[in-house]
Amino acid sequence: MKDVLRLFLPKATNITLAEKFRAGGAGGVAVLGLGLLIRFIPHGQVPLLVVVSMAASTLLLFAVPDSPMAQPWNLVIGHAISALTGWCVAYLVNDVVVASAIAVGVAILFMHLLDALHPPGAATALSLVLSGTQFRAMGGAAVITIVMVNVFAMLALALLINNLLPGRRYPTPHPPTVRTPHQPTIGIVASDIHQALKDMDSVIDASEDDLLEIYERAEHHARQRTAATPNARG
Repeated sequence: MKDVLRLFLPKATNITLAEKFRAGGAGGVAVLGLGLLIRFIPHGQVPLLVVVSMAASTLLLFAVPDSPMAQPWNLVIGHAISALTGWCVAYLVNDVVVASAIAVGVAILFMHLLDALHPPGAATALSLVLSGTQFRAMGGAAVITIVMVNVFAMLALALLINNLLPGRRYPTPHPPTVRTPHQPTIGIVASDIHQALKDMDSVIDASEDDLLEIYERAEHHARQRTAATPNARG
């Protein structure tokens, strides 16, 4: 029973208190900046407003900026395809409950297909359905404009704020593919993973147990591949 209850308890992290304050402060500053930009930039014929799902994007961009889901491609394409999906479904399906289910499901599918998973995108799709009457009257072009102004403003703020904070670099660079000479395997244990995460002082979308499992599975596949190589040559 205790093991079952432990599944519902939070997992300990190695994030310092300073980094937690940085994430909260950066998120608050970003939302303030977004609101001011939306208020003062020329609106033209489009009634610009802050899209609620930007709050969820803020969490990703400033609390877990190294997450694959927080990178620029995911932010921009995830919201764009979700907004288009939500508006189309709201226009075609009258039942709000059914439209909500379709919009969220299709948005997730498209984000997956485009390698642009960004959880707040699903919220964008849902919000366009729930506010269907308001957004339907604007037309698809106006709706996409509103969402994309929010998205690009948030991206600009993420680029500015994250790169001003110590120890951060956004977007996260792709790791170089380096072929190193074969070296004897060095056993990695939980304490090594723990110390590595502590050194990074940032939120990683995986727990120590997840990383250890990945390492063990990779090592298992490497052994299988190595064992199969002589047979394949023979």
